[in-house]
Amino acid sequence: MKIFKFLKGHGINFLIALVLLFAQANCELTLPGLMSNIVDVGISQGGIESAVPDEIPSDQLQQVALFMDADDAELMEASYSGKDANGVRSFAGDDEVRSRLEEPMAEAEMLVYQINQGIPVEDWAAAEGAETLDAIRAQVGDTVDLAELVSLSEAFASAEAGHPVSMGPGSLSDMREQLVSQLGDNGDTIIESRAIEFVKDAYREAGLDLNDVQTGYLFSEGMTMLAYALLSALCAILAAFNASKTSAAIARDLRHDLYERVLSFSPAEMEKFSAASLITRATNDIQQIQMVLVMCLRIVLFAPCMGLGAVVRVLTTPTGLEWILVVAIVAIAITIGILMGLTMPKFRRMQSLVDRNNLVAREIVTGIMPIRAFGRQDYEQDRYDQANRELTNTYIFTNRCMTFLMPAMLIVMNATTIGIVWFGGHGVDAGGLMVGDLMAYINYVMQVIMSFMILTMISVMLPRADVAAERVQEVLATYSSIEDPSPETSVSREREEGWRGTIAYNDVSFTYPDASEPTLEHISFTARPGKTTAIIGSTGCGKSTLVQLMPRLYDVTEGSITLDGVDIRSIGLKELRRSIGYVPQKRMLFSGTIESNIKYGDPSMPDADMVEAASIAQATEFIDAKPDGYQSPIAQGGSNVSGGQNQRLSIARALACRPKVLVFDDSFSALDYKTDSVLRAELAERASDAALIIVAQRIATIMHADEILVLDDGRIVGRGTHEELLRSCPEYLEIAKSQLSADELGLEGDAPAEQGAVAEGAASDASILEGGER
Repeated sequence: MKIFKFLKGHGINFLIALVLLFAQANCELTLPGLMSNIVDVGISQGGIESAVPDEIPSDQLQQVALFMDADDAELMEASYSGKDANGVRSFAGDDEVRSRLEEPMAEAEMLVYQINQGIPVEDWAAAEGAETLDAIRAQVGDTVDLAELVSLSEAFASAEAGHPVSMGPGSLSDMREQLVSQLGDNGDTIIESRAIEFVKDAYREAGLDLNDVQTGYLFSEGMTMLAYALLSALCAILAAFNASKTSAAIARDLRHDLYERVLSFSPAEMEKFSAASLITRATNDIQQIQMVLVMCLRIVLFAPCMGLGAVVRVLTTPTGLEWILVVAIVAIAITIGILMGLTMPKFRRMQSLVDRNNLVAREIVTGIMPIRAFGRQDYEQDRYDQANRELTNTYIFTNRCMTFLMPAMLIVMNATTIGIVWFGGHGVDAGGLMVGDLMAYINYVMQVIMSFMILTMISVMLPRADVAAERVQEVLATYSSIEDPSPETSVSREREEGWRGTIAYNDVSFTYPDASEPTLEHISFTARPGKTTAIIGSTGCGKSTLVQLMPRLYDVTEGSITLDGVDIRSIGLKELRRSIGYVPQKRMLFSGTIESNIKYGDPSMPDADMVEAASIAQATEFIDAKPDGYQSPIAQGGSNVSGGQNQRLSIARALACRPKVLVFDDSFSALDYKTDSVLRAELAERASDAALIIVAQRIATIMHADEILVLDDGRIVGRGTHEELLRSCPEYLEIAKSQLSADELGLEGDAPAEQGAVAEGAASDASILEGGER
């Protein structure tokens, strides 16, 4: 699973989660056993958990010794202290000795208890072969207890031997073995219950209060259960905290890495991912990853610990009901298989549908003005409804399928419980199974089934999260085609003499990725400080592409571009881009204030530099007219200022950094002729130490440039001054005649191509106002 790759570097947190969840599972698996002890020992056995009594009268201990072999009787004798004033002996051995004595003493106590309840004289006489049954009945009655049985046995043995015979420890051990072997399958249950009854009688004879014994045991087990429950709760809290903290840290790092990678992308990489898709990957996808990682560190790890532990407990609790668990697991597996087969393809498609939904919504929101202008609200509403309906139908289908999961699991769980109670009840009735063991068994089986349920519900989320992880990883695995030069080959002059600003294109050709034809071919020119180089041409001829090569938004395919004779690919990207002030064709202001936008390139610049840049850009007039001046708020994208104001602030932002090369990519298009003319005059006077490169559509903007380059279909078809190009370049002449009259161009006898525009410096300049900027 790709999602688990994000846990790399968080091994300690993973180990902590594993330890905490293992401890929690162990605590929770201990609780059913303690509950079983409370039911079986605390309630059914009166709190007596061992057949080896802590205190016992001396005569009863001697009776028990009769049915034990010599070694066990000797060990038992050594494990009890001497008689106190009341003839009571106390157990003084350790747990190992108690464990060794548990079985032989239980069997002996069972026989002692059973015999002390009274056995018919006929049974004993038949066993001894006595011929004076009437005399014995007259002596002891119809039944005999153990003391009378011993006395009679000693008398008959003495008569046969001809001298007194005394019965001692081990005398009746053979009888014990013979009787125990005849008990059958339920022998252990019978032995344990009779032995406990014997111990109760022994405690009564020793003067102990059985209520105190039972209360003490229940209190002890209850406090133990409480301790395990509190420890389990503490582990759960710590595990949840660890899981939340780890997953939040992973999501934080992913968002950081994702945005860092996206910020390094060139336009070539940005074209591979739509803006809507990148936003979805940075928000919805990472949220999916974070949520599933929480589940993994908290539940996915816990379910196997609990399930495997419960299976071990089930297998070590011999009840004969294991087949019910097997049937339940098979039923769950079939249910999960059917549901996963139906929903997996839908889950894998869901993220792409979220992308599609976001893409359509983003297009509608950003294009609301043309949508209204063309009256296409209904069409766009239908288009969004279609994308939204497809996503909604997928959600509904998967959710409907998964709604069958919980009822199916509950049916399996309840049927399993009924089966265990039904078949286990027969075992309890037959004496082969204790009630507490049956209750614990039900708990263990339920924990196994719950573990499967948890894993199933998580498995529903994993495919979608895995797709999200793949989408995020796809962005992180994409590297920018524009790379910084290595430290060995990098050239820097910022700390030395600095860059002068001479830009030269040397036989440059460029082809977009996956394009079959080059966009630019064999471009060569030089732009020098203090000079203005203009670029003009028809729409789509490659003007914007040409200037985007300077700050290395793209890299040239052939040829080279140099800054002061140094190939720009040998200059660090940050240093190169600080030397070039680029005003893109698509204007973009950031949410904040006018000051923060002008100081965007260097927030620490003096206010004087900011004001000077705004003055050159002809922005001070509308800035000073605002109540808050430079602290006036700017909305996202500059939506609360006009197109001309937006453009002037973008120009001021580029000027404020005092670059050595100024590139204006059709950056005067929203300005009126007067502002355009004044701005260019200010640039010529106050930015005379920088090379100016202007891309424009209007002849009036570039006609006074020192050199004008005419582009057509990616090639330079003309270069020179305005007057030279009018005489030598038909393409330039065609553009000029489409905008200015023959008189304005100084072409006698030629009809104007279009009378709607005026040239720079014409008398009508004064009548043009800035009020039409919006």
